[in-house]
Amino acid sequence: MKIPQLKKKLEVKSCHNKTWEDNYSWIHQSNILDVLKDSSKLLPEVREYLEKENEYFEYNMEDTQETQKIVFDEIKGRIKLDDESLPFKDKNYEYWTKTTTKGNYSIKLRKKIGSNKIEEIWNGDLEKEKLKTEYFGLGDLEVSENDKFLGYSLDLKGSEYFTIYIRDIESNKLITEKIEETGGSIDFSPDNKFIFYSKLDENHRPRKIFRHKLGSSVEDDQLIFEEKSEAFTVSIGLSSDEKYFFISTSDHNTSEQYYFDTNEKKTKTKTNSKKEKRNNLFGKFLEWFFL
Repeated sequence: MKIPQLKKKLEVKSCHNKTWEDNYSWIHQSNILDVLKDSSKLLPEVREYLEKENEYFEYNMEDTQETQKIVFDEIKGRIKLDDESLPFKDKNYEYWTKTTTKGNYSIKLRKKIGSNKIEEIWNGDLEKEKLKTEYFGLGDLEVSENDKFLGYSLDLKGSEYFTIYIRDIESNKLITEKIEETGGSIDFSPDNKFIFYSKLDENHRPRKIFRHKLGSSVEDDQLIFEEKSEAFTVSIGLSSDEKYFFISTSDHNTSEQYYFDTNEKKTKTKTNSKKEKRNNLFGKFLEWFFL
């Protein structure tokens, strides 16, 4: 079997007074992030080449199938598949997760404090089977403050674009519209009326924080924070005393914190630090370090 060859298409490039030839720059799609959402948009020539590469690999590794299975089973045998986490005590329930030898995904369990009745509120293997999907990635799994709603985010393509779902635990029915193209994280408000989430931009970066009212349209979601700098990404989380939400925005060298009261009907973020020009912060750190 011949080694697959990717077609050459000469392109002459130049930068910093240097010129060079690139035979493979044509495979760089300008809409590559769209390919993550819809694999059919991949260039047909590139797809054909990748499929031939897979065929070439399978052909050359055919005589190692038994050895691969032995190695895989040995690695798997060193992992405790039938396991449970320690229970986490919330206000009214104890929550914990477990894995089994039969399944590939975790199971979320709970029981009321003082009771022996155990409820299974999430089973990853059953969810994947129900959706009939080849790829199944769980981003976040959160329970509302009143223990009635389960929020979870799924990536079904391996693209790390997560869709958020909120369902009633007792009826197992969705209670609000799904929210697409998010960063995956879910934060319930203490009054159980809202969730907060981050939205991905055109470059796959979480730079906006939205508030969604349960049961309402996604089109009515309120933008409560937007990071203008393309170098920064944002996240949101609830304080331990459940009095404030904190929004963190950061790059590799700098971070800023904003907050707002959980009881605010119209959120207005505040900062508890004196703002400085971001592009000077790293330089000031180096100046201090060398002094």
